[in-house]
Amino acid sequence: MEVPFTWKVTGWFMVGWSAEFPRGEARPLRYFGADLVAYRAESGELHILTGHCKHLGAHIGHGGKVIGDCVVCPFHGWRWGPDGRNRHIPGEDRVNRGLRLRVYPVHEQNGCVFMWHQPDGAPPGWEMPDILRLFPELGADPGAYYRPFPEFSRKTEREPVHPQVVLENGPDSLHFEHVHGATVTPRMLDYRAAGHTWNFLTGWPDARSGDPDEMAMKIHAQMFGLGGSISAFEGSARHRLIFATTPVDDECSDLFYSIWWPRNPGDDSEVPPPEVRTLVERKFLVTVWEDLDIWRYQKYVEHPPLSPRDAAPYRSLRRWAAQFYDVPPPGHTGST
Repeated sequence: MEVPFTWKVTGWFMVGWSAEFPRGEARPLRYFGADLVAYRAESGELHILTGHCKHLGAHIGHGGKVIGDCVVCPFHGWRWGPDGRNRHIPGEDRVNRGLRLRVYPVHEQNGCVFMWHQPDGAPPGWEMPDILRLFPELGADPGAYYRPFPEFSRKTEREPVHPQVVLENGPDSLHFEHVHGATVTPRMLDYRAAGHTWNFLTGWPDARSGDPDEMAMKIHAQMFGLGGSISAFEGSARHRLIFATTPVDDECSDLFYSIWWPRNPGDDSEVPPPEVRTLVERKFLVTVWEDLDIWRYQKYVEHPPLSPRDAAPYRSLRRWAAQFYDVPPPGHTGST
């Protein structure tokens, strides 16, 4: 997908689920055009560093080991600490203080793993919001939900979709009828840009009511930068979800989707029962992939002839999104 802005976006981006990163293991990742190594130290803390060893360039994520809080290159055993510094060189009584791997800040919460990316390596500019405590008026007890992974989580890799295009689905109310087969059209009840977040409230009119302002369901949502959005459902549905998009390179992204479904009364298990799994898979885990069938072949339109219903929030979102592009797109010679 060709877009008039860079894929090297600033913000928090999801890279997986905590259960995919066992203690004492190293694994390769690739995001923002960079090869990375993620490893969980023996202490349990997760780290993400530049993937290639500074010695002879081996990829530490392919065959690397974990010793203490260090990750060990599989080629010659050089050890690298969570601060990116060389900690040990086999057979030598010195370390190389001049070499350092880039460190990517990591944040884990509610079973999800996020990394901070800023093209020049600047530290996090804001905190990642808590998925389950973002809308406390709708409940904030993590124990009230079944676990999202693996039953209610999905990932699709290397899709030709830019993160901003995914988020532009938020203010697009009219696509629900044509893409998702909705029998009623949702209404944007409120929206506002607030610093690094874009917040909106969508209502689904109650078809059984004669009052057009009566809503059967409301969706409270917050976009946490361009990395994704967190939604909490009120009314006929009461689950929460995160939908996140993380660029792999300058052409494609990985997409992550997780649902927190309310536990049945009296059920204290983290694992959802079969009937709940069937319901969620059939009604809620399919919608994103319906959108993806459009995004895969979509061409970005810079000045679209928008519907009057969606024009104001759509333009608000695009203006807000501009703050996360700290570098110009490839080949751009003008000012940012």
